[in-house]
Amino acid sequence: MLPDPAQNIRPDYDQVIQDIADYVLHFKVGSSDAWETARLSLMDSLGCAFLALSFPECTKLLGPWVEGTWVPNGARVPGTRFRLDPIKAAWDIGCIIRWLDYNDTWLAAEWGHPSDNLGAILAVSDYLSQEQLTRGESPIKMGTVLEAMVKAYEIQGVLALANSFNRVGLDHVLLVRVASAAVAAWLKGAGREGVMAAVSQAWVDGGTLRTYRHSPNTGSRKSWAAGDASSRGVRLADLAMSGEMGVPGVLTAKQWGFYDVLFSKTNAEQQLKPPSKCHFQFPRSFGCYVMENILFKISYPAEFHSQTACEAAIILHSQVAGRIDDIAKVVVTTHESALRIITKSGPLNNPADRDHCLQYVVAVALIFGDLLPGYYEDDFHHRHKEIDKLRDKIEVLEDQGYSKDYLDPDKRSIASAVQIFFKSGDTSEKVEVEYPIGHRRRRREGIPLLKEKFRKNLATRFPQMRANKLFAVINDLQELKQLPVNRFMDLLVI
Repeated sequence: MLPDPAQNIRPDYDQVIQDIADYVLHFKVGSSDAWETARLSLMDSLGCAFLALSFPECTKLLGPWVEGTWVPNGARVPGTRFRLDPIKAAWDIGCIIRWLDYNDTWLAAEWGHPSDNLGAILAVSDYLSQEQLTRGESPIKMGTVLEAMVKAYEIQGVLALANSFNRVGLDHVLLVRVASAAVAAWLKGAGREGVMAAVSQAWVDGGTLRTYRHSPNTGSRKSWAAGDASSRGVRLADLAMSGEMGVPGVLTAKQWGFYDVLFSKTNAEQQLKPPSKCHFQFPRSFGCYVMENILFKISYPAEFHSQTACEAAIILHSQVAGRIDDIAKVVVTTHESALRIITKSGPLNNPADRDHCLQYVVAVALIFGDLLPGYYEDDFHHRHKEIDKLRDKIEVLEDQGYSKDYLDPDKRSIASAVQIFFKSGDTSEKVEVEYPIGHRRRRREGIPLLKEKFRKNLATRFPQMRANKLFAVINDLQELKQLPVNRFMDLLVI
């Protein structure tokens, strides 16, 4: 029973917060799959960051809060010469990893990108390693970074399994803030009280609105929102380390807590519980599940719900090459989440608008047989009027079986199918893709392609000798785990 607030009896920390703290402080990563996948996730995330640095709209946001600021032992931003305080470094690292919508993904009742937490993890670890060296202490090893990744992924992902924040209009980056606060406090050496204080303050911040992800307001904030959340997690961990008290009943407090203020709508709509008792649901305890099952965006820089439709459209490209004007309609059959968040009509006003449009992704894939980051840019879009003409001919339908399998914990499919109908009356085959190339069920097929993606992204930023060195270091799990974080980050400075 929750305490009566009128009696002013300070409660114990909410059980969710206690569970997160105990997990972060005491869980030992014993899964070889989790270790190996964390290495691949680090590789892929850094590659996405390097590629993003080719885009001026991204790089204009980077650098110190105040130009000319110099930070002793400052954290490095990969692919740049910036040396920043850990809070701004977390912002910048998170921004460049997420900018092109090309980093790993988690899909469940809530969505998100657990590698967004790398902003906090790398910034804090790099800064602490350098500080410890100046005191004659041993630096943090990259094995700790990989362990922090497993834990941050798990906190964000398990919270997302059965709790739909998007249905109440909240953005998934609030889970980045919570996970980043937890692992940042742990990296800084916080005890149980300190971790709980940081996590509780992360919940007090409430939730960011999803407005910037959806028509008609889709915009570039979706590319830096995760960096902002990860950075905030670092700041809250700093406050906890200074002794700032937590807010133990932040989730369950009657009238003023997170559940009553921000979360009641989702479970009330689903008729799971009355609004006053809409607590989070946990189908499983914290472990290594999320890292082991993370989804990689290997071939296509597009919102993950569109990955299978994109792959199907590229398969059909050869059948429509030279016949785009002969198409009467294109039918895309997909799952409910894709219908709800990335299906849109009307003008597409910026790159962020386009990479979150299922019809745009399918149209480009059909016409060009590929999908590259530059295909979302204004100049490309304006040069190719045929994209919008074909987009207007695309009809999107739900397959309830796809929607069911999307939420099935034993499948976690992201299925879509594409079929083309020509004016002449003939049709293409209906091409169905159940699992995208980055799914765990296609790991063996996907890992060589993931490594090739990393090599290509390295080449956009580093000379060949440095790129080869980076690839070799990050491709050897045992060597990587033993490497001091500061030495690893040295390799990323351009």
